[in-house]
Amino acid sequence: MAKTLRERFPNIRTRTEVLEEIRRTAHLNDTFLTWTEEQQTEFLDFCTGVRGIKMLYDSFFKEIMNPSTTPERLEEFLSLLLGRKVTIVEVLPNDNTRIADEGTLLVTDMIVKLEDGSIANVEVQKVGYAFPGQRCACYSADMLLRQYKKSRSNREKKFSYKDIKDVYTIVLYAKSPREFKKFPGRYVHFFQQQSNTGLKMKMLQKFILIPLDIFRKVRQNRGIRNRLDAWLTFLAEDDPEVILDLIERYQDFSAMYEQAYAICRNMENVMGFFSDELKILDRNTAQYMIDEMQVELEQKKAELAQQEASLVQHKEALAQQGEKLSQQNDKLAQQGQLLTQQNDKLAQQNEKLSQQDKELARLNAVNEQQRSENTQLKDTITQQQSLLEQLQAALAQSQERLTLLETRLSSPTS
Repeated sequence: MAKTLRERFPNIRTRTEVLEEIRRTAHLNDTFLTWTEEQQTEFLDFCTGVRGIKMLYDSFFKEIMNPSTTPERLEEFLSLLLGRKVTIVEVLPNDNTRIADEGTLLVTDMIVKLEDGSIANVEVQKVGYAFPGQRCACYSADMLLRQYKKSRSNREKKFSYKDIKDVYTIVLYAKSPREFKKFPGRYVHFFQQQSNTGLKMKMLQKFILIPLDIFRKVRQNRGIRNRLDAWLTFLAEDDPEVILDLIERYQDFSAMYEQAYAICRNMENVMGFFSDELKILDRNTAQYMIDEMQVELEQKKAELAQQEASLVQHKEALAQQGEKLSQQNDKLAQQGQLLTQQNDKLAQQNEKLSQQDKELARLNAVNEQQRSENTQLKDTITQQQSLLEQLQAALAQSQERLTLLETRLSSPTS
């Protein structure tokens, strides 16, 4: 197995050879000097095999996958994606009246008619713009309308909607939109219309979206597992080691790389291709920035709307709290008034109690005086009783003496 691309493809020229040819031709040299150092390096790298050719470049993709000259290549690729044998019967021209400005966003836009009458639109986008679903729907609707107009014009009165066939929109993203990042392990997304009830109806628009940047990450972990992986590797990878491994396993891809490096030997053409790519990239980058700003603006609007809604809710909550506070203040005022009345009653009761206390104190004083007088009276009575007892004792003695005298007086001996 060759260790470098130049060993595998001898028609690849050296860096010195490429630079000498550029400098020999004034307008080529002028063009080369208008590029940035990074762009010059990128150009020289793929022309000299330091890096592989980026097959998603418009000119390379259209040349290698040209359905007019080598239809079998695109047929096989579509067959793998659609899961059935595909034969291209006609290459349809791009519509110059395509939706305004949308054409500038595409690197590649191939439209082919298949053997069953269905139409496949193969598109390459370097940058994944915002609103990918809406864009795909518009592309598909545009292509469906073209088919309708053509069929109606050709068939005239014999026209039937049954004449309208499936329309496939197949988009290859070099750098996928943000929506795809939520599915880091999936790199082929199929969309079609269907009911939520199980009702079967022939719907014509189908979509296959392929984020090649996500595929590259998946391939790094598991390698090339099948023929579809081989095609996606061919389209997505510029790593020489990966390219050599691909050719070792699937040798028919070697002819495609041979063709690409043959294109690189025509310096004027390949520099023209690369200049066109830079222009497309500039337009795409500008559109990407516009889309990003629009998305950011929409997010800001949504955030502002949420904040406004939250503010309204806060105001309503504050109004409710204010109303509750007012009601509580009214209750407090009523309770305060009732408390004042109770305090007035309590003051009156306290005044009555004070008067009663004074009367009780007066009565206690009178009672105390009466007790003192009673004590004095008791003492007087006790003294009088004692004196009476003395008088009674003296009287008793006097009676005894009187009795003795009477006895003596009455005695005969006397």
